[in-house]
Amino acid sequence: MEEQNDKYSIENTDYTVGQDNIQKWGFDVHNPVFGTSAGLILIFLIATLVSDASTAKGLLDGLKWDIIGSFDAFFIWSANLFVVFCIVLAFSPWGSIRLGGSEAKAEHSTISWLAMLFAAGMGIGLMFWGVAEPVAYYTGWYETPLGVEANTPEAASMALGATMYHWGIHPWAIYGVVALSLAFFCYNKGLPLSIRSVFYPILGDRTWGWPGHIIDILAVLATLFGLATSLGLGAQQAASGIQHVFGIEASIGLQITVIIGVTLLAIISVVRGLEGGVKVLSNVNMVIAFALLTLVALMGAAVALGSIPTTLMAYIENIIPLSNPHGRPDEAWFQGWTVFYWAWWISWSPFVGMFIARVSKGRTICEFLVAVLAIPTLVTVLWMSVYGGMAIDQVANSIGALGTDGLKSVPLAMFQMFDALSMGHVLSMIAIVLVLVFFITSSDSGSLVIDSITAGGKIDAPVPQRIFWATIEGAIAAALLWIGGTEAIQALQAGAISTGLPFTFVLLLMCVSLVMGLRTEPR
Repeated sequence: MEEQNDKYSIENTDYTVGQDNIQKWGFDVHNPVFGTSAGLILIFLIATLVSDASTAKGLLDGLKWDIIGSFDAFFIWSANLFVVFCIVLAFSPWGSIRLGGSEAKAEHSTISWLAMLFAAGMGIGLMFWGVAEPVAYYTGWYETPLGVEANTPEAASMALGATMYHWGIHPWAIYGVVALSLAFFCYNKGLPLSIRSVFYPILGDRTWGWPGHIIDILAVLATLFGLATSLGLGAQQAASGIQHVFGIEASIGLQITVIIGVTLLAIISVVRGLEGGVKVLSNVNMVIAFALLTLVALMGAAVALGSIPTTLMAYIENIIPLSNPHGRPDEAWFQGWTVFYWAWWISWSPFVGMFIARVSKGRTICEFLVAVLAIPTLVTVLWMSVYGGMAIDQVANSIGALGTDGLKSVPLAMFQMFDALSMGHVLSMIAIVLVLVFFITSSDSGSLVIDSITAGGKIDAPVPQRIFWATIEGAIAAALLWIGGTEAIQALQAGAISTGLPFTFVLLLMCVSLVMGLRTEPR
């Protein structure tokens, strides 16, 4: 055992090898990572602005379907592996290891900790898809999961279970792998908080050379396009809500205006840092989110309460059939929905994983993984039961615009559901505020993460660098919306899938490297 520990020991590594950090113009950058990432993104933005939008969209859309057609099973089995890996690790002897050492103390209260990881993890997505996705599955808007007959009681149950499948344990296991790996190698092994650090047991000192540069560049690109997807969806929904409430047309111009406004607010937050900006906004976020959830649930208490056990049981009953990509009667459905979601979560994982790692020092591995997998999943059961259950009830009983017209506009679906409730106008205004605040927390926390990666793992990057990346995130989201036009969701999906594929391979290697690192810990 001693020989094995020495072989993989990383505590005495000199991680300054190959580091070319440059201080210039108020930036502190790890030159190859910052320069290459920024250069590739700027090339993409310039090409988008000077090219024909329909041609650019066609290229992105073609790439998306090429990836889905060739790698659908790979995405699904990889996500399954991450779930099993996290569960086994949590209840293994390694589960008692404390992040930061046996004497480490948690830096944030449990409530603030959970609020930050939840707000960063999928806040905008829950607002955007909480109504539209269950209704789409129930009505067969884009086929039905596992081939159930649309608009039946079985379809209602399956719609809620399939929605939970996409928002439950699987995405949080993806986040958990990245977050735990980063936290362990940073707090227990003393390495920089950067994606490359996780691979020291495999790469050795090459971690600080070009193999590590490539890993960090992939992480930056995946993070930027994953964030842009969420920010684009948030802008669409906020603009639709503004049109619905105030009568201003939800044009591409309004969506881009929303992105600009929120990016400016995100810059203010990111300048204030983790404690003064992100943490405060995350706590505000959760208060508003649970207030809105409570109000909606009270207005349809019978339906909401009845949907909770239905959602939970449907999720448990269908998680294994939905996790098997072979011999499915719904190939078009799982390629169009599940594969996109897994690519989206994977493209978000460097951002969310690093952010969770930053706020999780002092937790044991078991506590960390159980909380990261179970708590957000249970909260999401409540969220989807209330929003999805009430939306399906309105459709089934032809209540309101959503019930009579069906799913005509995904960004507008939540506001149409609110219209059928008392105080619908007030609920819509609260929802617009919530979408915008989720929007800000995603952008500012993402900027802090990218700052750290492009500064060679330093936690406190200079203010100009934070502003640069917050601005770039907004620019990518605006560019993808511009390419997509009226079909912007497809362009946003293409961006997430294109960057999610290469990073899936990185995550699989990350599992191997984490085990190698854990084997060096004292029993």
